[in-house]
Amino acid sequence: MTDRVPASGTVHWVGAGLSTGSGLAALCATADRVLLWHRTEARAAEALAGLGLTGRAEPRALTDAGALAGAPAAGDVVVSMLPAPRHAALLAACVRAGAHFACSSYVSPELSEQAETARAAGLVVLTEAGLDPGIDHLFAHSLIGRARARIGEHTPASYRLTSYCGGVPAVPNDFRYRFSWAPLGVLNALRSPARYLLDGAGTVAGRPWEATRPLVLDGETFEAYPNRDSLPFIEQYDLPAAWTPRTFVRGTLRLDGWLKAWQPVFEELTAGDDERIAALARELAAAHPTTDTDRDRVVLSVSLEVDTGEGRPWTGAYLLDLTGDAGESAMARCVSRPLALGVRHILDGSLPAGLHRAARTAQRSDRWLAELADTGLEFTLTLGQ
Repeated sequence: MTDRVPASGTVHWVGAGLSTGSGLAALCATADRVLLWHRTEARAAEALAGLGLTGRAEPRALTDAGALAGAPAAGDVVVSMLPAPRHAALLAACVRAGAHFACSSYVSPELSEQAETARAAGLVVLTEAGLDPGIDHLFAHSLIGRARARIGEHTPASYRLTSYCGGVPAVPNDFRYRFSWAPLGVLNALRSPARYLLDGAGTVAGRPWEATRPLVLDGETFEAYPNRDSLPFIEQYDLPAAWTPRTFVRGTLRLDGWLKAWQPVFEELTAGDDERIAALARELAAAHPTTDTDRDRVVLSVSLEVDTGEGRPWTGAYLLDLTGDAGESAMARCVSRPLALGVRHILDGSLPAGLHRAARTAQRSDRWLAELADTGLEFTLTLGQ
């Protein structure tokens, strides 16, 4: 078995978009050296100034092809904040250089294909370590662990697990939304069919917005709909085999009134081709710009109900509800802090070589959540029986 390549202490943070925030500052405090890569060195320096990190990290310019100008050294950690389709090329460069890799995105087939080569080379590939995916996984594993301890691994039971997350405007607007990532990505996610379990039946929503339902959290009504394919996460979350899923949905949360406000968008999504949808994304970005005075809000709700049929079901729920401020958006805080925490675990050697998705066990999830709470990331846990 190949030994894990020791971390050098140098971190390359690649990209300084909407999700780069105080997590980068945390790394500046723990890593030996941090380099921020952006389209130009001037823009990287500007991003560092905006984060109050001038002099604490080094600005660098990406090449025209979007690669690092000069391969990272062996043992360095490369954090990709680039769009998801660009992760694979950066990971390939890391494997060639003997560098570790981290991102907040879902594992793509391209990343999965390279992960075994990275593991054999003694490299860590950390994925799904942001908000959604990321903190949602931590909440789910923690709840499952608590239910397992209370009910028992081999006790027959049925369960309902729902996980909804959304970035919304802190002050509701007529559009009932605030773009916290690329508009085209938002639209394409809505064009992808959603597969999930509902009341014991496998369900596919070809147009996810048509499955929107009200969701009340802490007395406030939201709108929620399923997103992409939830079913692979049943295995990923490693629920006891003796428990039968009745409802299992991972989805998106929006402000009340979103469904009505977005009807013209849905009509375009139904009738438009790729070219038209790309144009629509540009039109929406222009019509609903984000200004420096806007404040965003992130809401993440993960709940689990386990019923043994012998009385009141066991219930547990996590709720994260954060509003951005003048110094940092809520989205940047919720994506960058868990990602930086994962990078810190690469630096300290506690993550072995191979592919990782945030934390895969209840014990490690609880540790991550405690560490995130120590950074000021607030959330609540409510337990029933």
